[in-house]
Amino acid sequence: MVQLASNDTHSKAVGYLLWIFGFTGAHRFYYGKPVTGTIWFFTFGLFLIGWLIDLFLIPSMDRQADLRYQSGPTNYTVAWVLLTFLGVFGIHRMYMGKWLTGLLYLLTGGLFLIGVLYDFWTLNDQISMKHSRRDIFSR
Repeated sequence: MVQLASNDTHSKAVGYLLWIFGFTGAHRFYYGKPVTGTIWFFTFGLFLIGWLIDLFLIPSMDRQADLRYQSGPTNYTVAWVLLTFLGVFGIHRMYMGKWLTGLLYLLTGGLFLIGVLYDFWTLNDQISMKHSRRDIFSR
């Protein structure tokens, strides 16, 4: 019997915690759905109806994120918490080893919030790509 290695990159518990603030799209950004996260942000969770439906969709979004993103030493949840609460200070970038841009964010308020918005759209991919590169060089 062949067993697949666990690739638990995202947490359901954190997904549900972010869902509480889901009318802002936070849980959708976390699970790598930036387009619908942005729609939720501007429509108050698609007028709260989509927000309520997402209560039941989180397990599916979690599974999709676990399949889509590469696991590795950088924890997605830690990076997301740092981005969400300290993004303007660049702490999430420093955590990922991007010290230069982290310092730049620190000195410019997250590149005047545009950098923080960019990271909300791309953080999962940034981490996954970092893990993929690590795997290429470790062979």
